[in-house]
Amino acid sequence: MVIIIGATGFVGMYTTEAFLKSGFDVLACGRNRVAGELLQNMGAKFLEFDLNDSRAFDSLPTQNIDGIVLLAGMLPAHEKADLKTEENAADYFKVNVIGTINVLEFCRKHGIQKVLGACSYGDVSNLWGKKEITEEDPRGFSFTGDHAVYVISRNAANDVMEYYNQQHGFQCAWFRLPPVYGVGPHGTIRVSGKKYKSAVQTFIDKAIAGDEIEIWGNSKIQRDLIYVKDVAQAYVLAMKSENARGLYNMTGHIQIDLETQAKIIIEIFGGEKKSQIVYRPEKKLRTPSFLFSMEKAKRDFNFIPQFDFRKMMQDYKIELESHRWDSMIESRRD
Repeated sequence: MVIIIGATGFVGMYTTEAFLKSGFDVLACGRNRVAGELLQNMGAKFLEFDLNDSRAFDSLPTQNIDGIVLLAGMLPAHEKADLKTEENAADYFKVNVIGTINVLEFCRKHGIQKVLGACSYGDVSNLWGKKEITEEDPRGFSFTGDHAVYVISRNAANDVMEYYNQQHGFQCAWFRLPPVYGVGPHGTIRVSGKKYKSAVQTFIDKAIAGDEIEIWGNSKIQRDLIYVKDVAQAYVLAMKSENARGLYNMTGHIQIDLETQAKIIIEIFGGEKKSQIVYRPEKKLRTPSFLFSMEKAKRDFNFIPQFDFRKMMQDYKIELESHRWDSMIESRRD
């Protein structure tokens, strides 16, 4: 059996499904009852679970556990705090660091040595747009902005995981994830507490309506992309592998510019009235450019991404039109 903590989140839902399809028994743990019902319908067992409630761990099974996938965490995209007037650093450490230690201690006490987690691609933001980034490159990131404490807390959590690797012989591994594409409750995200519609959701909505699609800033800026189903499959492969340990970049190792993204979305989602692209180079764009090496994941657990951007959007449309995630998405609106 695999225990997935944070199974009711976006990546967690697809990861639970991937493990079930691979023949694993899955205990899906999370706080969203509506998503929990969907997971049960998939074939998983569901347990309402709070990462920071020590008593919750008493409800977890301790025998015949292959490992734990830890996807629960506090993310800036969900937080309402305006950092100009509020400070939530302690909350990030309580959830992302102490929560991770709670999981690791549960595993140590019960002889479970495999824990898979996640970390922020922002831990090397100083290298974005400068080189192909490997797992060996040193960290370097901004100590300001709404992602700063999130990155710091993730770094601390991953350092603790490496401590358990070396001190207690664990096989912890964690994925450096950029924004992950896929149908889920993230069409609207928060930046410094304020709601913004994501760029890909904006493009899709306008393509469906046949409205003009604006591309701000440099339309040729490229970024590395990953689809949620590739991430989910990577967790399955890493769980099966005896070699998976430490940090892994987890992207598609494909760079695609904004203009090409818009054209593909118009082609796939557009109706009879096709959207026209309007270029607005004078508008400031927050989207960074980056590329990550994927050689380590390929070497250690034979991970090769299956979705390029066109396949992502084709599958995105299928998932969107299936409406199978609607109740989960609706339950997360705030």
